[in-house]
Amino acid sequence: MLTILGFTMIATFLVLIMLKKMSPIAALVLIPALFCVLVGDGAKLGDYVIEGVGNLAPTAAMLMFAIVYFGVMIDVGLFDPIVRGILRFCKADPMRVVVGTAVLAAIVSLDGDGSTTFMITVSAMYPLYKRLGMSLVVMTGVAATANGVMNTLPWGGPTARAATALKLDAGDIFVPMIPALGVGLLFVFVLAYVLGRRERKRLGYLTLDEALAPETETVLVKAGGGADDMDTRKADTRHGDIPGGDTPPPAGAAPAGEGERAEDEGFQGLDPHRPTLRPKLYWFNAALTVGLLTAMILELLPIPVLFLLGAALALTVNYPNMADQKARIAAHADNVLNVAGMVFAAAVFTGVLTGTGMVKHMADWLVGAIPEGMGPHMALVTGLLSLPLTYFMSNDGFYFGVLPVLAEAGAAHGVSPLEIARASLVGQALHMSSPLVPAVYVLVGMAKVEFGDHTRFTVKWAALTSLVVLAAGILFGII
Repeated sequence: MLTILGFTMIATFLVLIMLKKMSPIAALVLIPALFCVLVGDGAKLGDYVIEGVGNLAPTAAMLMFAIVYFGVMIDVGLFDPIVRGILRFCKADPMRVVVGTAVLAAIVSLDGDGSTTFMITVSAMYPLYKRLGMSLVVMTGVAATANGVMNTLPWGGPTARAATALKLDAGDIFVPMIPALGVGLLFVFVLAYVLGRRERKRLGYLTLDEALAPETETVLVKAGGGADDMDTRKADTRHGDIPGGDTPPPAGAAPAGEGERAEDEGFQGLDPHRPTLRPKLYWFNAALTVGLLTAMILELLPIPVLFLLGAALALTVNYPNMADQKARIAAHADNVLNVAGMVFAAAVFTGVLTGTGMVKHMADWLVGAIPEGMGPHMALVTGLLSLPLTYFMSNDGFYFGVLPVLAEAGAAHGVSPLEIARASLVGQALHMSSPLVPAVYVLVGMAKVEFGDHTRFTVKWAALTSLVVLAAGILFGII
């Protein structure tokens, strides 16, 4: 019964948010509360929620102060050179923009933290997507999938968990997997190219005004540049739905008020005159950020503590005036509240799943459903199971609860624990878009994308990427 209720609860949650019948926060809270009552544990709901909140409180604190820190770094202009460099590479070509998103997300993912990756990637790419009228779910989907592949780095979490759970060396798990993961990352770049070509076909080959000055209205022109080829697009398009039927304006003109709106929403990060800039402190801020990321990788202090200290230091040095500090915190309060709310709501979901025993029963049912004849192929089975299991439960639940059972079943048929551990990593590309991953709420929140839209678009591509990694691992004899 718990198995059926567990799967039903997850399915109900996904259907409701994808159909936009409920907001993610409401669904994450009300659906598990209802199912907790149906299970007969309504009296223990408070205990489950408190335990879940306690487990995710450090993550919520990390995200809150990380958003403030990187928000301040955006305000002071730390990432402006990155944005300009990407603009020069992309040349306002939608295909290059999407590929640039994948490359940037993969590079920033080297720090091992998904939230940091998404904050930097969205901060750099969001203005360009908005200005060109590109689909923002393409940005979130590509960024999440690229980060999912890179999340398998030994300091990223899953590899360390697999090594700990099976008492193996993380290097022995990860290093042989590099070729397969490389194929997976290459597939993400190819996927970005294909999606970019699709965006180029939809929008046309676009060029930006040479100056790229935010105070000057930029006109988007299809190849050819004549009056008949003019195609202006509203800057507030979020998901690539370009309003049609409007009469094109004369060459060089823009609809009244659109330029101001585009500047407000699109190119804030490139405004060279915004009052929050601190050019004299650029190298201090760069050194602080590098030092913070280095300390995070070296695990000198817990990540929430590092971001708390970093945010306090960044605010104090860049904005010594108390009023300025309050203004910067207030400017990023919406993102902080949205993400922190999502994390604590997710704590209700995970608390009920774990506390009622639904997760354990679901995992046991899946493992028990494996045919006896598949024993010698447990590595392949583990790889396939890693897709749904890491999507529907936390990495801790999968690696510490399910993986040891799969490893024991494999060992009974002569399958090495190392192969099982490597196979368990392939689902990470899909895992990074799970509703139970706090970082994904940073991604969709900063990109102003509905979580349901992101899920509908990303899941199929992320699952395909995971299968490519699995196929490459089998082909290379790694799994």
